[in-house]
Amino acid sequence: MDATVAERAARGKAARAEVPRGVHGEWEPSADRPDPVGILVEQGETRIPELLPIRYGRMLASPFAFYRGAAAIMAADLAGSPRTGLVTQLCGDAHLSNFGSFAAPDRRLIFGVNDLDETLPGPFEWDVKRLAASFAVAGRDRGFSTKARLGVGVAIVRAYREAMRDFAGMRNMEIWYARVDVEELFKQYGSKVTAGQRRRAEETVERARTKDSLKAFGKLTSRVDGKRRIVSDPPLIVPLDELVGPVEAKQAHEALAGLIRNYRRTLAGDRRRLLERFHYVDAARKVVGVGSVGTRAWIVLMLGLDDDDPLFLQAKEAQASVLEPYLGKSPYGNHGQRVVEGQRLMQAASDILLGWIRTPGIDDVQRDFYVRQLWDGKGSPLVHTFDPDDMRLYARLCGWTLAKAHARSGDAVAVASYLGTSDVFDQGVAAFAEAYADQNERDYEALQQAVASGRVEAETGL
Repeated sequence: MDATVAERAARGKAARAEVPRGVHGEWEPSADRPDPVGILVEQGETRIPELLPIRYGRMLASPFAFYRGAAAIMAADLAGSPRTGLVTQLCGDAHLSNFGSFAAPDRRLIFGVNDLDETLPGPFEWDVKRLAASFAVAGRDRGFSTKARLGVGVAIVRAYREAMRDFAGMRNMEIWYARVDVEELFKQYGSKVTAGQRRRAEETVERARTKDSLKAFGKLTSRVDGKRRIVSDPPLIVPLDELVGPVEAKQAHEALAGLIRNYRRTLAGDRRRLLERFHYVDAARKVVGVGSVGTRAWIVLMLGLDDDDPLFLQAKEAQASVLEPYLGKSPYGNHGQRVVEGQRLMQAASDILLGWIRTPGIDDVQRDFYVRQLWDGKGSPLVHTFDPDDMRLYARLCGWTLAKAHARSGDAVAVASYLGTSDVFDQGVAAFAEAYADQNERDYEALQQAVASGRVEAETGL
């Protein structure tokens, strides 16, 4: 028999006795804490060797850039902290740049978590702590005072806590359909922001609206011998023809076309029918992100009626989540499916062409991938332009959004009961975020030293 609301609330309160809310403010590295650079090097063992210097170079750009690539390091740190036992589907890498806009199936722009490579079920507070710490690190990057950063940290967690309380009182279907519509945000906050804030937000949204396959087609392709081909820009974009010899190229293209046919099977019937209207044209390896650099990511050009009817897909390698050593293996045998199922759980709406495959690479090694549209209204705020007021507003938005994502998969009643109505948890996580930002700076310095000593090689400017 399912637990009653009262029993679920009691479970949340009981968790306070096991893990008091104030405990979440503590951070002290353990005596046997793993070497942070060693964790990065170990990750690199399954990645493309010649791309690893780009990863390290991008992480060296700033402590915030380092934090973006250090999800595995923080997962190891969180594993040693007390756990509430209140499980939700985790993003696994919930930093502020992994939130943003994307197009829903009805083509309206919505806001949500938009990078789920590390998703896995786990204690809700891990995502909250990673999100709060990312704001602390970004605030330092922007030169904010300690007081301003702590204010932002409290704002994030308060928004999460209050949203979770609201979700705890909703019907299941109401939670499922809840979403942040970008146009509605403008209506809601239009009178509460400055002219400059509104202008910057509108510019960000306009950039996102134009990010689609047509724009990618114009930017990433050219006509070669009368045919459309992806433009080479090594080492960031390398067409398939340049990765293999001329003899192998024809076979490799045929294999990729077959790959797309296999991926179609993971889509709903109507979406399979849509994809069947496009044919394979070309593919290239593309370097993406910061933490993902070195994993295999492909962009695939498809055409429909003619050159005015393009579709760009991205096939991104899905390795084991950085959370798995501490939370257990995924229930899915394919890590591409792990990412897709996690994304569908945490997002109010997902890419209509989101699917997964397992396929041998050009080195004949079997690997898992998830597939989606390359650009589909995807956009992120320009955090490097934020002032403290901008950051606080964005923090509240991210806090609400994370609570919504967790409420879809977890027990909102139990989590809300644990959090309560006071600001004990808010203050605790904000303090943790500042302490962990100190740790992040020490780890960033460790990477700098590793590069200086020649332990790892970094290539900057890419």
